Amino acid sequence: MRKIIFISISWLLILSQISVGQTYTKTNTGIKFSTENISVEIKVYNSKIIRTIKHPRGADFLKESLSVIKSEQKTPFTVNQQGNELTLRTADLHLKLDLKSGTVSYHHISGKALLNEQFSDSQFTPFNDAGSSTYSVSQAFTLDKDETIYGLGILQNGKMSQRNQEVRMVQNNTWDFVPFFQSVKGYGVFWDNYSPTTFKDKENLTSFTSEVGDAIDYYFIYGENADGVVAGMRSLTGQVPMFPLWTYGYWQSKERYKSQNEIVGVVKKYRELGVPLDGIIQDWQYWGNNYQWNAMDFISPDFPDAQKMVNDIHAMNARLAVSIWSSFGPMTKPYREMDKTGMLFNFKTWPESGRESWPPDLNYPSGVRVYDAFNPKARDIYWKYLNQGIFKLGVDAWWMDSTEPDHLNQKPEDMDTKTYLGSFRKVRNAYPLMTVGGVYDHQRSESSDKRVFILTRSAFAGQQRYGASVWSGDVNSSWESLRNQIPAGLNFTLTANPNFNSDIGGFFAGAYNKTWNDGTGTKNPMFQELYVRWLQYATFTPMMRSHGTDVPREIYQFGQKGEPVYDAIEKFIQLRYSLLPYIYSTSWDVSKNRSSFMRALVMDFAVDKKVWDLNNQFMFGKSILVAPIAQAQYTSETVVKTDEQDGWNNTSQKQNIQELTTEFLKPKKKNVYLPAGSMWYDFWTNESFAGGQQIDKETDISLIPLYVKAGSIIPLGPEVQYATEKKWNNINLKIYPGADATFVLYEDEFDNYNYEKGEYTEIPFHWNDKTSTLTIGSRKGKYKGMIETRKFTLILPNGQQKTISYSGKNSRVNLK
Repeated sequence: MRKIIFISISWLLILSQISVGQTYTKTNTGIKFSTENISVEIKVYNSKIIRTIKHPRGADFLKESLSVIKSEQKTPFTVNQQGNELTLRTADLHLKLDLKSGTVSYHHISGKALLNEQFSDSQFTPFNDAGSSTYSVSQAFTLDKDETIYGLGILQNGKMSQRNQEVRMVQNNTWDFVPFFQSVKGYGVFWDNYSPTTFKDKENLTSFTSEVGDAIDYYFIYGENADGVVAGMRSLTGQVPMFPLWTYGYWQSKERYKSQNEIVGVVKKYRELGVPLDGIIQDWQYWGNNYQWNAMDFISPDFPDAQKMVNDIHAMNARLAVSIWSSFGPMTKPYREMDKTGMLFNFKTWPESGRESWPPDLNYPSGVRVYDAFNPKARDIYWKYLNQGIFKLGVDAWWMDSTEPDHLNQKPEDMDTKTYLGSFRKVRNAYPLMTVGGVYDHQRSESSDKRVFILTRSAFAGQQRYGASVWSGDVNSSWESLRNQIPAGLNFTLTANPNFNSDIGGFFAGAYNKTWNDGTGTKNPMFQELYVRWLQYATFTPMMRSHGTDVPREIYQFGQKGEPVYDAIEKFIQLRYSLLPYIYSTSWDVSKNRSSFMRALVMDFAVDKKVWDLNNQFMFGKSILVAPIAQAQYTSETVVKTDEQDGWNNTSQKQNIQELTTEFLKPKKKNVYLPAGSMWYDFWTNESFAGGQQIDKETDISLIPLYVKAGSIIPLGPEVQYATEKKWNNINLKIYPGADATFVLYEDEFDNYNYEKGEYTEIPFHWNDKTSTLTIGSRKGKYKGMIETRKFTLILPNGQQKTISYSGKNSRVNLK
């Protein structure tokens, strides 16, 4: 089969220059030229972002990106030619282009090499896509031997750096793909293609290869560091809106609450116990049987008065999220309306049977079909029924399940399925972006009083702009799965999607019932230890959400107050709530300044090569180092495994394991690396340590290693039962000396979009380490209900405290 190299062009001319043997054209925003076989266009989006397009010479290429919403800007640049080499310079970048081969190399303006295209593997192969003539496309790059790269999405491979990997990118239950990587050298590459794609990295080649593409189309982003690359990617694909404050509290869920009495009873029990709770989730089948799948209406007789259910939950100051899917059963109104106009796909999806049983009874096929989320009219219909059936009840958030979507028993011809934008193959990986975006856009147009919050199982580039937190799918309840979640969340964050979470305890937990004499997983020490450690890790992810099947997850299922497991769970839920001022201010830093919640250590300590491939520690915000305990210390890790792709595993034989008493409070040790370049404080003891060393931290079931970077200010809020129970009018400010520190305390109305109109406040803090002086700057901004006068209690690691009053005016406090 003949292979050609390709590139695309926008033919708005300003200047044409002819040199010996080759021609190039300068446009308003870049250059274009042709080789013997391909056309190439370079578009300058700004001084740090370059779009490169290649397509077969003589072919047309028009594309409206699904991910990129930024247009190229008129940016100063210069072009020079020497023989067959063309150079393009912006204020930050220097590109070299080979006019004969069409290859591009990227350099810093200082001359430092950043990334080179590899000519021999830039390929274009004719491809028949469901009757349309197009191409399979590939572009290869050359990386430095010791260069580390990150991103690609939520990957369950346990790796931090994605060097020496081959990843087949087709969205599924537990792997979410974003064709983007960034380098420790401070640049990123976004491959703007939505078809099944293979990322491959080996010693001499790093490449993207996509099944369908009318052109090679990618963006080079120079950011100087990881934060700058993330900022560049968000400038291309969209910024992150603020979530409501309550979403950063604790969430309780399971598969599934089977009646409105049960779900209301869970909230009531938490309030009786005095354990904080903000979110409760109603999972599937509140609509009744599978023929009514995702009716987006409370049809089941077990939910006789949905409005009362919502009101009862709200009366206890909790919020409700409801499960909605990307598919519909044949007995639903959305199905019937969409089916008339060809808006439903025909490939197999979950659930296969109309009966609620496992394994599926295929004698009674469900008839459930996925809807065409690429069709704007289908997205309108989806919202119409969601609005009528659920949103009007006052439901607070959406759990958008199966947004990849579920595609069972995949057949090659399934990818020929027609969508609004062409074959399913052509747009396959962008499905979650479209369906999540449809709900976000419609709710925003419906109301500004309630911020959109979407919990979803799949993601693509740009989805951060749609108010979505992505969870890692139906992962197994195992220590290996817990370990995998740490680098999975960090790599996802490095694609510019900051909101990640996972099922606390893992989803498929049935093995722990079978390895315990009474079949009750919550009393099984092996599951207790795993669950507590997972919850402690999740305390430092953007969403803290307990969920799973087989074993219930409510705190009272694990015992009672005074028992080690119960107390450990409660301790970290309480810790989460005390950190809400820090977390909410960090969320503002994410939205305003394009920062990140979960920060791979390479983001802040790139000069320390020991952290480049460290996959079991991270920063939460810019101050707190988290070292989750992800190995069993008290019990065995060996359990029966399940396959999350195949579904529920209820067939394993029960193991006859004797009951045992586990000494969960017996001291253990966890090895931690403290990055070089900073001094560190033990969060629990305030003991200080130099960076650049390994230390052993003594732990038990109630504690994981947490360290605070010297030069940090951490605000701690009051003890509450829900996020907005008490105002932040008396905040503890923990100051960690050893370096200068800054922090901005952010506040607004917590759950509407008035902040977009400037209705919020910022209170800046600055710690001068040399003089031991804290300056509290003048309050900036205002909003309805703003705290006019408040108290701050300043606390140093040595125990020194001082309480001051603050009324919005600049003030200085000396703590010598």
